[in-house]
Amino acid sequence: MSKSEHEIRAEVVSVCQRIYQKGWVAANDGNVSVRLDESRVLCTPTAISKGSVQAEDLIVCNLLGQKLNGHRDHTSEIAMHLVAYKVRPDVQAVVHAHPPVATGFATAGRALDKALLPEVIVQLGAVPLARYGLPGTPALAENLLPLLPNFDALLLENHGCTTLGGDVWQAFYRMEIVEHLARITMVAEMV
Repeated sequence: MSKSEHEIRAEVVSVCQRIYQKGWVAANDGNVSVRLDESRVLCTPTAISKGSVQAEDLIVCNLLGQKLNGHRDHTSEIAMHLVAYKVRPDVQAVVHAHPPVATGFATAGRALDKALLPEVIVQLGAVPLARYGLPGTPALAENLLPLLPNFDALLLENHGCTTLGGDVWQAFYRMEIVEHLARITMVAEMV
């Protein structure tokens, strides 16, 4: 049984609040999207804190990034979401955030690709590092292209992490796994 748009909006708001509460975003950082159907995507708007986003703030756009409805503008990083949906028909949701430790690895130019935790290997494999692309530009999405077919979580050089999922909760939990792995990797390297 498929979910209604109303239910999906509520889930996106809940995920946004959680990424804000966990400290994975600050101010207006981060963005979340869900594929509604073959031609429409629901996404967070630009210039709003994920901690205060409401269901009525969310935007519906087509797969070209054109707004279909909503009273705000969609995230400036919509192209990153849309390329994931185009390359991966199995992807139904994308979460982009800046979890501090994982983003620290991304800023240091380091992938999370060491086989340290069996749970992570089973659930994600490696978490590669995508080359830097200025946020809001085509380069951001283009630099994901070589990695998207094979990975469900990507670090973005100097920019955070993006996770993909069969629904918004799976994408959220994959982000949680990446940050957990980053924290354990950092501690292991310090020890």
